[in-house]
Amino acid sequence: MNLFVTLLRRETTALFVSPIAWAVIAVFLLLMGYTFTMNLFIAKTASLTHIFFQAAALLVLIVPILTMRQFAEERRGGTLELLLTAPVPEHAVVLAKFGAAWIVTLVMIGLTGVYAIVLGIWGTPDWGPVYAGYVGLVALSAALVSLGVMVSALTSNQIVAAMVTLGLFTLMWMVDTLATLLPAGIDNVLIGVSLLAHVTPFATGALYTSDFGFFIVLTLAGLFFATRALGRR
Repeated sequence: MNLFVTLLRRETTALFVSPIAWAVIAVFLLLMGYTFTMNLFIAKTASLTHIFFQAAALLVLIVPILTMRQFAEERRGGTLELLLTAPVPEHAVVLAKFGAAWIVTLVMIGLTGVYAIVLGIWGTPDWGPVYAGYVGLVALSAALVSLGVMVSALTSNQIVAAMVTLGLFTLMWMVDTLATLLPAGIDNVLIGVSLLAHVTPFATGALYTSDFGFFIVLTLAGLFFATRALGRR
């Protein structure tokens, strides 16, 4: 356990020391702050629903940047073999990589909490959708980070890892739009794997077990296949 904590601290420090994490956080907050300001002072909307949808879409674009280097950088620098020969099981290495990237995304999401505080001071928002929206963002971020780490474990190039991850996320985000073109039965399958379809209930204030289960399954699947990818190497 102590070795895992040490590894997690090492990975988290490495991310926050690099300019990538700070650049990603800055861009995320800049875009989110602009949207919140427009909604509050121009549209005069005391709701975070649009914020949650934009945050989810930005996570789809940003998480590949955070996860692309998790294993590809180790492989490029020749330190992956040294890491895997340490007295730490492969799943602990994967969990540490996952945990470090997830912490960065949680920091980004947590900093947007100031929007809820502002609404609470200047208005009377419905807090149910606010709580549900943040729960949804946390669940979505876990699934995205897990899949990103999986792709990074399968590739040896950071750019390739980022592009494959981005392509996968984009496809899963938009796949429900193809459902209307397909016959009944198949369309339900596509909607079932759509990130947008499972994020929407959270953003609008609804909490369903099926949506929780979807993100949990994605997270566990990503961690499992990432561990298997390391085992093959």
